[in-house]
Amino acid sequence: MSERKVLNKYYPPDFDPAKIPKLKLPKDRQYVVRLMAPFNMRCKTCGEYIYKGKKFNARKETVQNEHYMGLPIFRFYIKCTRCLAEITFKTDPENTDYAMEHGATRNFQAEKLIEEEEKRIQQEREDEELNNPMKVLENRTKDSKMEMEVLENLQELKELNQRQALVDFEGMIDQYRALEKREREREKEEDERETKEMLERALVKRLRDSDSDSDREEESSSSSGSSQSKSSADKPTDILTTDKAAALQGAASGGVKRAKVESWEKSVGTLGARGALSSLVVRKKPTVTDKRPGTDDATASPASQTDSKTSKGDSTDASKSSISQNGSSSLSLLGAYSDSDSNDSE
Repeated sequence: MSERKVLNKYYPPDFDPAKIPKLKLPKDRQYVVRLMAPFNMRCKTCGEYIYKGKKFNARKETVQNEHYMGLPIFRFYIKCTRCLAEITFKTDPENTDYAMEHGATRNFQAEKLIEEEEKRIQQEREDEELNNPMKVLENRTKDSKMEMEVLENLQELKELNQRQALVDFEGMIDQYRALEKREREREKEEDERETKEMLERALVKRLRDSDSDSDREEESSSSSGSSQSKSSADKPTDILTTDKAAALQGAASGGVKRAKVESWEKSVGTLGARGALSSLVVRKKPTVTDKRPGTDDATASPASQTDSKTSKGDSTDASKSSISQNGSSSLSLLGAYSDSDSNDSE
């Protein structure tokens, strides 16, 4: 089985290449090639810019009767991408470049134009020197003067380079690096010092805050303890919880009772005989019995009258003693009033 991609071909022993017929092609035959625009150009028909490196399917032909040192010159045909106008340019082996021929103008060729202008001036000068010997002398003096100026400038540059050569650039760089290092160290020390001061200030502030909080707690605890002691000492309801037997003690307990009365008056107010609650207490008036004729009533009346008088007298004495013991307390008046009622009912 033969190879798929054949690189070598079989030639029989009796092969004669002279017998192969040659094609007679025209010398100006055109070939289709793929190329890129060698320079920036602008179409003369529509003004479209064609940039360097844009790809085209071009036609190539050999220029007839134009050679440079035996090298053929080729011409290329491309079409504008906008208006499809034909643009032609050819090779320039003399300047190793391409020359614009038809259909567009080349852009950004200032350097080439300057070179062409210098060549033109040089050619004119040479033509002048051929016909005028005095012009040759003038041009020589100008050239010598220009050469002297160039030498002077060159000497100045050499002296300047020698001055700069005496300068130790490596030492200058080392000094600059050492200066930068010292500056960085100084900035680092300043930053550390600032951070340390900030931490100290924050610590002092925290200590102050903790001290103030502890002082406040002590003050609050002392105030709460004093208030509790005061409340335990001065309770306005102590007078209500005391026993009647303790209230009826003698002169030894008079100071305690007086303190309780004062605490009651501080919390509730003064309840004297002329106070707001004294008008509510009204003593019960003795009942008057009708004197009707009769033996039973006449006989019983002196005994009942005497008993009622004695009971009333006892009740009034008891009420007076309780009033005198409790001072101006309205509760004592109410108790006396209730005792009088019970005595009367009996």
